[in-house]
Amino acid sequence: MPVVRIVPKRFEDPRGWFSETWQRDRFEAAGIRGEWVQDNQSYSRPAGTLRGIHFQTPPHAQAKLVRCLRGRVWDVAVDLRAGSPTYGQWVAAELSAARGEQLYIPAGFGHGFLTLEPETEIAYKVDAFYAPDCDAGIAWNDPDLGISWPLPGAAPELSDKDARLPSFKEFVSPFGYDGRPLELVDA
Repeated sequence: MPVVRIVPKRFEDPRGWFSETWQRDRFEAAGIRGEWVQDNQSYSRPAGTLRGIHFQTPPHAQAKLVRCLRGRVWDVAVDLRAGSPTYGQWVAAELSAARGEQLYIPAGFGHGFLTLEPETEIAYKVDAFYAPDCDAGIAWNDPDLGISWPLPGAAPELSDKDARLPSFKEFVSPFGYDGRPLELVDA
């Protein structure tokens, strides 16, 4: 399954707009299947807050559907599937509240984001419950990943946990390759 960028239709009038952010038939037509079991929301006060690279390992690996509720983020997915020809490669997309894009990130991919504006909020659905014993991550600035973060010249705001995440070289992948290399597609 690829990483998928979704731009839901917005129906606007003088009062504002309405949008369907999840519609099972439409998402299944784009290859996105599964049952969402938990919704999460994240608020970041300063621009330049970086969260990630996070994932859950099997048997509680998670797919995510991420959207920005306020502000803008640089949202990144990293291929962590052993045997993938794109193992360790990444894709990114800017998500904004103004445009309403969403990013579907399958299980087997790491996820992280950088806030591009102050007072930014994101929401994301996951298809597996949070499992502390399967909570994992990789350093956001690992040179082997080479993620191009649009930092404004200053160091990002990090949690203590994110500042201590291991390197990509230390990571032994528990994720299998499904036959589809990393790609970012629009649906």
